[in-house]
Amino acid sequence: MTSTVHLKEHVQQAANELIAAFASNDTDAYFAAFSEDATFLFYTLPAPLLSRAAYREVWNGWQADGFAVLDCQSSKVTISLQGDVAIFIHEVATHVRFGSEESRFNERETIVFRHQGQRWLACHEHLSAQP
Repeated sequence: MTSTVHLKEHVQQAANELIAAFASNDTDAYFAAFSEDATFLFYTLPAPLLSRAAYREVWNGWQADGFAVLDCQSSKVTISLQGDVAIFIHEVATHVRFGSEESRFNERETIVFRHQGQRWLACHEHLSAQP
């Protein structure tokens, strides 16, 4: 049996990889961190995205319009294990560019990871504005 501490370390590693891929605009690695059936709820969009493919389509449109992540920092992490599911909550400071304009966001995010085979894959992401 694997210890809770060891499992949380694996979830943290999966989250670190996802965040690093996002921060470096590594589109393939970023989307590989999500299961195909992942869902996404972003306060900046009018409706949830109900699959990885739906999010990637939106992402590709953003990039075509000049979107790029310039930096992304995670802090105040909490990980809760629920069987084969882990809930990763953190605060995220993101620096992005839309065309020629740069913006900074301070947000809270919940990423739900599901243990699949030998990996923890994100199956839900919920981003909200920092109050």
